[in-house]
Amino acid sequence: MIVEDKPTNAKVMFDFLQASGFRVLVANSGESALEQLQLVSPDLILLDIMMPGIDGFETCRRLKEEKATRDIPVIFMTALSDVVDKVKGLTLGAVDYITKPFQPEDVLARINLHLKLCHLNQKLEQRAAELTATVEQLQQSQLRLVQSEKMSSLGQLVAGIAHEINNPAGFVKGNLIYAHKYMQDLIEHIHLYKNQASAAEIARHAAKIDLEYLLKDFPHILTSMHEGIERIGDISVSLRTFARADNAVKIPFNIHDGIDSTILILKHRLKASNIRPAIEVIRDYDNLPEVECFPGQLNQVFMNILANAIDALEESNISRSYQEIADHPNFIKIQTKLNQDENYILIMIKDNGLGIPDEIKSQIFDNLFTTKAVGKGTGLGLSITRQIIVEKHGGSIEVNSVLNEGTEFVITLPIIDLSNG
Repeated sequence: MIVEDKPTNAKVMFDFLQASGFRVLVANSGESALEQLQLVSPDLILLDIMMPGIDGFETCRRLKEEKATRDIPVIFMTALSDVVDKVKGLTLGAVDYITKPFQPEDVLARINLHLKLCHLNQKLEQRAAELTATVEQLQQSQLRLVQSEKMSSLGQLVAGIAHEINNPAGFVKGNLIYAHKYMQDLIEHIHLYKNQASAAEIARHAAKIDLEYLLKDFPHILTSMHEGIERIGDISVSLRTFARADNAVKIPFNIHDGIDSTILILKHRLKASNIRPAIEVIRDYDNLPEVECFPGQLNQVFMNILANAIDALEESNISRSYQEIADHPNFIKIQTKLNQDENYILIMIKDNGLGIPDEIKSQIFDNLFTTKAVGKGTGLGLSITRQIIVEKHGGSIEVNSVLNEGTEFVITLPIIDLSNG
C-alpha cells in the first residue's frame, strides 16, 4: 500500500511497483489508509511523512496500536534529511525509510529486503504455532497418562522438552537482535553511497560499524538462526513421534524412531553436570523392519526403562567423586536385532549401575512394587511396561542383572500382529 497525498508522486510509485510485479493499493491520506486497512491487509506499507490531516508519524503510531496492523512493515517516504525525524520514525515502529526523490533500484531493494524478513518472521511464527499445538497435544497425552497410569516419568518428560526447546529458541531470539542491528548499519552505509557522501565520510562510517567484520558475521548469524529453527523442527518431530495417540488397531512403526525420541526427551538428564560427566548412550541398531504395534504404548515402555536406568546410574554415583565416575563412566547401551527366524525383534537396554539384588529381582514387575523412596516412584512403571509388552503386543520382557555390575532388560516383540489386536 502506498500512502501519499501528492497524486503525481503516488502515480510514479504505483506505475513502477506494478511494473515490478507487485499488486498495489493507494491511499491519499493517513485517514484514508486507516479506513482501507480495516478491509485489507497489505504485506508492506510505503508511508509519506508530510501529509495534511494526520501526518505519517501519527498514522504509523495508530497502525502499531492496532493488533490487525501492528505487524505490517512500514517504510517511510520522506524528503526530510534530519536524523531526528528518521530516528523518530524508526522509534514509532517503522522498519526503514526512503528519501525523496526516489531511486527505483533503492526502493525495490528495500521493499524486497523487508518482504523477505517479514516472510521469515511469518515462518517463525508458524513454526512456533505448530510447536505450541504439539506441546498442547503432549499435555493432553500427559493428562491421559496421569489419569490412567499415574506415571512418575511425566515430570522429567516436561522438563526435558522445555530444556530442549528453550536452547535453540533462545539462540534464535538472541541472534535476531544482532541481525536487526547489522541490517540497520548496512542500510545507513548504503545511504551514504546513495547520497554521494565523501570517501572520507564513507570510510569513517565503515570503521564505526566495523564493516569488514559485519560482512563476515552477518551470513553466519543467518545460517545459525536457520539451524536453530531446524533444531526446533527436529524436536517437534520427536515430540509427535513420542506423544502420538494410538489407533484402535496396531500400525507399522519404526522402533528406532520411538527409542530416539525418548532419548531426546531424557537428554537433559544424560548431560554432564558439576557432579558427574555425561552418561553415554551407545546405540547398536540392526536393520529392522517396521513392527505392528501401538507406538505410544511402546514409547511409554522405553521411557520407563531408560528413566529407571538413569535413576540406577545416579544412585550408583552416590559417594563417588567426579574423577572416580570419569574413570569408570556411566553408560546405557541399547541394542536391537532380529531373532534367527526373523519373525521377532529383540531390544536390549543395559546400564552399568548397581544392579538388582536377587531377592527382589523376581518382584520388579509386580504391581505397586518399588524400591524408591516415598514420592520418588509409584510402583506402576515396570508393571505397566510388562502389561504393554506381554498383553498388548504378545511379546516378552526379561531382566538380567548382576549386583554392582548393572542391569539389562531384554524385550521381545513379534514383527507381525497375529492376534488382530
